[in-house]
Amino acid sequence: MEADFKTIALVGKYNSPACGASLLRLAAFLRERGHEVVLAAHTADLCEIDDLRGYRVSTLKEIGGLVDLALVMGGDGTLLNIARALVDHRIPLIGINQGRLGFLADVPLDTMFSTLDEMLSGQYMAEDRIMLEASVERHDDILIANYAFNDVVVSKSTMGRLIEFEVYVDNQFVYSQRADGLVVASPTGSTAYALSAGGPILHPTLEAVVMAPICPHTLSARPIALNSRSEIEINLIHAEDARVHFDGQQHADLRIGDRVVIRRANNTIRLLHPEGHNYYDTLRQKLHWGEKL
Repeated sequence: MEADFKTIALVGKYNSPACGASLLRLAAFLRERGHEVVLAAHTADLCEIDDLRGYRVSTLKEIGGLVDLALVMGGDGTLLNIARALVDHRIPLIGINQGRLGFLADVPLDTMFSTLDEMLSGQYMAEDRIMLEASVERHDDILIANYAFNDVVVSKSTMGRLIEFEVYVDNQFVYSQRADGLVVASPTGSTAYALSAGGPILHPTLEAVVMAPICPHTLSARPIALNSRSEIEINLIHAEDARVHFDGQQHADLRIGDRVVIRRANNTIRLLHPEGHNYYDTLRQKLHWGEKL
């Protein structure tokens, strides 16, 4: 049965001219299938002006109210960025891998047309994943609020010295820690920075988050999995130089006394995968998980 994706957005990696030719071929393919195509403005910048005739060009902010589906061409970082931009519009995303890992962007470039033809005809698997939202509070003011699909990280910055912070979960004191920082990751982000910090792999459909300290100055600190409905508060006690990072793509400087409050976002991100998608296959292929030494 044909999927009801009448209008489709094409979004490419920022400042990546290599995406231009593939995006135009994809736009022509979608038009031949009868879809209306909307190009993200920064994506259109990768193409020649003459090649854009007949295609609508809109900003990401506008696209959320125009399309039924977004095709994201690039790597996992590109998909993280677009997920944050479109989460409030509940637009399903399909990732086409033109990056390195391709953990989230799982449609191969070399089979793009045949795979998308099947998916746009209704042969796909849908998966809803939670998103985090975080705010930085100083006294009674909210300095910044942002989404994160992978993780929110409080860490030392350029000085390279340990920072000290207190952690509360649902207003209950958890611990005081001296460390390089703390990663709070969604199930999607459990295979990213949190994994390198010793955290567990969470299946992407779990209602949980991971809290993993980065190089803690103690032998007893261990990662912990929490209910996704928990509110996590990180209070900065001492730091000469600290920052909070959202998916490693956006950041804000922190001062002593600042509070970083992390919650589950109200909306989820819907990823569409090719039919037969297997998460455990992805772990084995991309992270070499479970291989015998």
